[in-house]
Amino acid sequence: QLQLAESGGALVQPGGSLRLICTASGDQLNWYTIGWFRQVLGKEREGVGCFSSSFSTPLVADSVKGRFTITRDNAKKTVYLQMDSLISEDTAIYYCAAGRAGVGTVLGRCVSPTEYHVWGEGTQVIVSA
Repeated sequence: QLQLAESGGALVQPGGSLRLICTASGDQLNWYTIGWFRQVLGKEREGVGCFSSSFSTPLVADSVKGRFTITRDNAKKTVYLQMDSLISEDTAIYYCAAGRAGVGTVLGRCVSPTEYHVWGEGTQVIVSA
């Protein structure tokens, strides 16, 4: 059974960069779309983007486009979220999640939490001076 674990969360200054890592175990990663989400206490979980196993290009939400990049390495069972030019509004708990391969071919599905059935525990990112 697929399990996911996030790592790499940290305190970073505005304008800085951070790379989050989602590591899978229990199944082959190449069967799934892996999505990244973030959540601030009291707010809804927000989709950041995703990378499908059946789509060569990751999808990224407009809110982070140009600053966040998603890559994946199926052999290492990892998906990365590279975050650059961080701002205070990026402060959140970041989660990775797994959904069906087809989820990652349409942005609307890619950023919808209901399309994902396996979730990691999350990693905290704080952007502050």
